[in-house]
Amino acid sequence: MGKGKLAKFADMRDYPHVFEYPYSVVDDVPFDMKGHWGERFFKNDRPIVLELGCGRGEYTVGLGRLFPEKNFIGVDIKGARMWTGATESLQAGMTNVAFLRTQIEIIDRFFAPGEVSEIWLTFSDPQMKKATKRLTSTYFMERYRRFLVDGGLVHLKTDSNFMFTYTRYMVEHNHLPVEVMTEDLYHSGLADEILGIRTYYEQQWLDRGFNIKYLRFRLPHEGTLTEPDVEIELDDYRSYNRSKRSGLQTSK
Repeated sequence: MGKGKLAKFADMRDYPHVFEYPYSVVDDVPFDMKGHWGERFFKNDRPIVLELGCGRGEYTVGLGRLFPEKNFIGVDIKGARMWTGATESLQAGMTNVAFLRTQIEIIDRFFAPGEVSEIWLTFSDPQMKKATKRLTSTYFMERYRRFLVDGGLVHLKTDSNFMFTYTRYMVEHNHLPVEVMTEDLYHSGLADEILGIRTYYEQQWLDRGFNIKYLRFRLPHEGTLTEPDVEIELDDYRSYNRSKRSGLQTSK
């Protein structure tokens, strides 16, 4: 029998590699490990990679196994899901994986300038109604700039045509350097072992015949970021097996 939410939360309170700070955006509580993740937790100076909206943590754990020379931190507010990856990495004795439970809107409170080298966004909610809630919006890009190295990598892996199209327009509009872009990852010849890590929800999309899209670009510190002024056709779903609520057909 699987564990309930309360039991999972109780487990994670004792996990040495899980940090829980789910306070609201209006609170200003200092995080004393900001700028010291390598020194105080990982005990090394290797690059730090974030997975924002990590869900069950499949990518955080999978990347940690593939790249022992890097450190990985999965970030999400939903602790019951995070428990899966946190438990797996703990039982496997992985020392280059950690989890941070908090709101992504305040992610810059936890990392110092230049402390993070890469960001992964795996199957993020496309947030079709409001651009500032999208994890690839310029609103979030400005926050990422506060702790990502200059020209650091941002990876987007998504089933959402809306999310992919919006991000492509945002990247092109702001002249951000693109390294890889494909609308059909698994038929592109690019699905190597890194991109081929499949999350629980990704497999559901693949089983339904959805293409998986991938975009990798760099985020320089220089330049002012602005939102693209374009209308984008909405997805006809919000998440697995759920239709979109709005009757609108396009959004910015």
